[in-house]
Amino acid sequence: MPPRLSRRSSPNLKFVFDIITQSAFEPMQGTHQKPMLAAPGELAVTFIGHSSFLLQMGGLNVLLDPVFAKWLVVMRRLRRPGVRIQDLPPIDAVLLTHAHMDHLNLPSLRRIIWHSRRLGARGPIALVPEGVEDLVNTLGFSQVVTLRWWGKASLGPVEVTMTPAQHWGARMMRDTHRGFGGYVLSCGRQSVYHSGDTGYFAGFREIGQRLHPELALLPIGAYNPDGFRRVHTSPEDALRGFLDLGAQKMVPMHYGTFRLSQEPMDEPLPRLIQAAERAGVIDRIVPLSEGETKIFSRSRVLEKTAR
Repeated sequence: MPPRLSRRSSPNLKFVFDIITQSAFEPMQGTHQKPMLAAPGELAVTFIGHSSFLLQMGGLNVLLDPVFAKWLVVMRRLRRPGVRIQDLPPIDAVLLTHAHMDHLNLPSLRRIIWHSRRLGARGPIALVPEGVEDLVNTLGFSQVVTLRWWGKASLGPVEVTMTPAQHWGARMMRDTHRGFGGYVLSCGRQSVYHSGDTGYFAGFREIGQRLHPELALLPIGAYNPDGFRRVHTSPEDALRGFLDLGAQKMVPMHYGTFRLSQEPMDEPLPRLIQAAERAGVIDRIVPLSEGETKIFSRSRVLEKTAR
């Protein structure tokens, strides 16, 4: 979401009004697909849209920041979710990085819980930053686990570590007690890092040194005006963070779904590709369209793609 507005930054209110009204009249694009299911031992990543992913790992189905709503109060979605809730497998866990409405959507969470129960599964476990639990405690999750930075939780064979970020966690203007961060999920030799929202910071290097993620899901949108880069990475910032991490592959996220800032909606991905080409790492960038699944084997080699 755009950085908070103070009285000193009140001219930005016109900017907020402009991006809301522009989005309201743009046609929604994109189509729904069914996710490819992974075989035992495979790691599968399905991009739903914005910062939302289905992760299949260690025999578990995990959702990260799942938002399926067409509207976030007054902000309209511009691209459809790549996967419909009714096409998801039973969900074992939902990981939420912070309380902003484009990452924590209560109607979506209620529908996910109901869908999993309809398929015969119990309600999924929710992992949230400390201070966010009150938003989700009554939704029907089988358990709500709160974490601080570097705290750990186990989901069967998958170990989850909450990681630092450079952002903020308030859902409304004044509830600044809420935590925020990212997650590294590890199972055997496989590990995935979802940064949540963040600006570029020295923490990328520390996360890489401590947790060694092989796959990084990193945000590349909502960076214009330049002051937004304090809490959101530009494509170049995200690439720098990826290189600091030492990860093998990067999947870009947080672009193209909601109009959150002044850059053109179709600008972030080409800028990332150009920066990766200049850095000589274009073969390590894995853009996914909404609904697309990438499946990795035990040997970390990219094997199959579903579109």
